[in-house]
Order: sequence, then C-alpha cells, then structure tokens
Amino acid sequence: MTVTGPDFIALQVRDVEAAATFYETRLGLRRAPTGPPHAVVFATDPVPFAVREPLPGVDLDAVRPHAGAGVALWLGADDAQALHDELTDAGVTIVAAPADTPFGRAFTFRDPDGYAVTVHDRN
Repeated sequence: MTVTGPDFIALQVRDVEAAATFYETRLGLRRAPTGPPHAVVFATDPVPFAVREPLPGVDLDAVRPHAGAGVALWLGADDAQALHDELTDAGVTIVAAPADTPFGRAFTFRDPDGYAVTVHDRN
C-alpha cells in the first residue's frame, strides 16, 4: 500500500459562505459545480481546495495562536506580486511581504479565519 500525496485540502471556517466569498472575490477562485454538504469546494488544480464547517469538537476560537498554526498552505498564482498589491489595497493582513524564493515570488496573508496562506508564482 502506498500513499500518493495530497488529494483534497479543506480549511475549517466559522462562516462557510463568508470564507467562500473571500476566496472568490480576493483570490479569484471558482466554485466547483458540486461538493459535499456543509462545504464549498473550489475548482483548483491539481488538488481540490475547500472551506467547510468545523468537524464536531473543533472550536476555532480556542485554537492558539491561530487556526492552522503549524501547517503551511501554499497556493499557486500566475502573478503573486499583483495579488499581494490587490489584497493590500483591500485591507487584507499581510504577514510576510513579497520576496523571491526558490518557488517564485511569494508572500503570506491571513484569511478571515486567521489562517496564514502563502501565495507564490512559478516565474
């Protein structure tokens, strides 16, 4: 038996619709035509990405220092610098300024639920 790698990524959020709207309007993600109940799945490639209601027993307000601490979530983009500039103009919290990395230009922002999400381009 062999594990082949990530096949689905979901963030547990306080308000599914608000989180989905953030990822649609700020990052330009598109909703997939179908998805599981209590979640919004986006048509991302190669791995589907979603926001969903917390699993039973998960209290996002009790997670310290913030939701997702210890997990590095990277999303690919065609122009990380332009996205950074748009998010900054929209008042989104940037936790790491754009920098050139071995994986392209990258920066990290905090989403409405406190997740630190890194965006990079592959230039």
